[in-house]
Amino acid sequence: MRIGVVAPAGRIDEVVAARAMAFAAIAYPSVDLIFHPQCYRTDGGHFAGPDSARAAAFLEYANDPTIDALWFARGGYGSNRILADVIPNLGPAAKTKSYAGFSDMGFILGALYARRIGKPVHAPMVSSINNSNGGDAVIARTLSWLVDKDRRWLEPSLGKQPTVAFNLSILNNLLGTQWMPDLTDHVLMIEEVSEALYRVDRMLFQMANATQLKGIAGVRLGAISDVTPNTPEFAESPQQMIERWCKDMKVPFLGPADIGHVRTNKVVPFGLV
Repeated sequence: MRIGVVAPAGRIDEVVAARAMAFAAIAYPSVDLIFHPQCYRTDGGHFAGPDSARAAAFLEYANDPTIDALWFARGGYGSNRILADVIPNLGPAAKTKSYAGFSDMGFILGALYARRIGKPVHAPMVSSINNSNGGDAVIARTLSWLVDKDRRWLEPSLGKQPTVAFNLSILNNLLGTQWMPDLTDHVLMIEEVSEALYRVDRMLFQMANATQLKGIAGVRLGAISDVTPNTPEFAESPQQMIERWCKDMKVPFLGPADIGHVRTNKVVPFGLV
């Protein structure tokens, strides 16, 4: 199996790529993990090359019929800036692939799902190997799903209803755009990282009042991690907030989801498993 790695947002370095390739070679000898040179580029100190280079690398691997899946290198910021260049230019080969990542990659996963192109998957990225507490095991979940469709690493609540998973701030930025998929009858899983709780509450207001989310089947709450301190402390916990906004939204709060910017981040294929 050939898995192509591209970086639509932030860059990674050769050391991280080498660690991932070494792990894959031992644990998944049937996998040929191919890093596009664009992954190591830099532009403005943040992006993995200019927008044109990131778009070109994505299209090159997505439209290559010899590559079976695309695995995103890392998040950061920037995948939204290339949507208009890549989504309309995806050919027949792109429609058969899985696309795995999360966080900022939610822009691409959502846009693909909106047009039913390929199989978007919310899952750990290559950069997750840097997790100080067992990074190999974290990226193994994504590889196990891409290679073997190993159900052990799926988010445990997945069932008979179609499901999607998004970082909350990415979801907020997708709402109101042409890239937002129709989530009627879907379970929506959300997570967030590095935000103050009052900002999370503000984003939940947007979610609860978004006309594009009318008709969802329910909401599950993933990890709200690395919360930014705020003085005074916000009066509600994340669960209290989501329960209140789900009542306003008139959809059930279905409980926790094991996703997010945490070591336990599980795999969530978009749609029905």
